[in-house]
Amino acid sequence: MKVFRLDDLEAERAANEGAYLSFLRERNMSAGLYALRAGELDPQKPHAQDEIYLVVSGRALITVGEETTHVARGSVVYVPAGAPHRFHHVTEDLKVLVVFSPPEA
Repeated sequence: MKVFRLDDLEAERAANEGAYLSFLRERNMSAGLYALRAGELDPQKPHAQDEIYLVVSGRALITVGEETTHVARGSVVYVPAGAPHRFHHVTEDLKVLVVFSPPEA
């Protein structure tokens, strides 16, 4: 069993001064914590893996393909492999738990 605390993951991500912290890599999946400050641009490109986002805190819009929706704490978004997607109009600092399957390369 592996157990993680969001506060510890966020502290490690912030200490490394990066928007993304990968904290789990297994045979069939990987996971990370992604953060964007209010007003910050999301530079993501499509991934080769299916992806699930769980919004831990903050508010933004997300566009996946041609669809756009508001997200906030508790929102869960599925992004199929290869789909263009990005967060935008981040109005409150955004923290998102990210799960990739298969693992991110």
